[in-house]
Amino acid sequence: MPARHDIAAERELWDAYAESVFAHDAEPRFRWTQYADHGPGPELLGAPRSVLEIGCGTGRAVAHLAQRGVHAKGVDLSPVMVAKARERWRATGARFECAEVLDFLAEDGATYDAVYSVFGAAWFTDPSRLFPLVARRLAPGGVFAFSQPPAIPGAYGPQGMYKGGFAGPALFTYRYSHTPRGWRNLLRRAGFTRVEARVLDAPTPGHIGTLIVRASR
Repeated sequence: MPARHDIAAERELWDAYAESVFAHDAEPRFRWTQYADHGPGPELLGAPRSVLEIGCGTGRAVAHLAQRGVHAKGVDLSPVMVAKARERWRATGARFECAEVLDFLAEDGATYDAVYSVFGAAWFTDPSRLFPLVARRLAPGGVFAFSQPPAIPGAYGPQGMYKGGFAGPALFTYRYSHTPRGWRNLLRRAGFTRVEARVLDAPTPGHIGTLIVRASR
């Protein structure tokens, strides 16, 4: 059975998350992994003049790039998240849009040198629908890159996730998990080339690593 996304319920879930997460984001920063001072930085995007982050959350990565002269835009489903990001990072020149990512990519007339996701929309959106739309928004030679936790062995495809606590209203979303090989195949089917997918080990042995994927149009 395919995943049944309830966008209104998912928006409510991310609004609730936004209320808590902004207290911990004091300055712009860009990192692909869940560990401080670990792994690659924005160099995975090449040297883009324009970028789009899908599922930008707090917007700190968008702000980091905007401070360095990149035309940087983020899109997120949560109006609370977007309002807070606009207020927090206004001085950097970063731009933020509130929209469901598939709708935004289908309707957006712009193209970008890079589209990326850091534990964002590439983790929470059906890749068979997302990847072709991302390809349409990339300039020739553009880069699509994303990071997220690696799949739990044997658990592939959409994985249901309730809002934390397992109590209260049944707010849930779906995460999408595949092996690195599975991600490579999905991207190639969507027309991407030079596809790389790997799991970067955590800085502490035995801890959860980070899936990092990079592809070109």
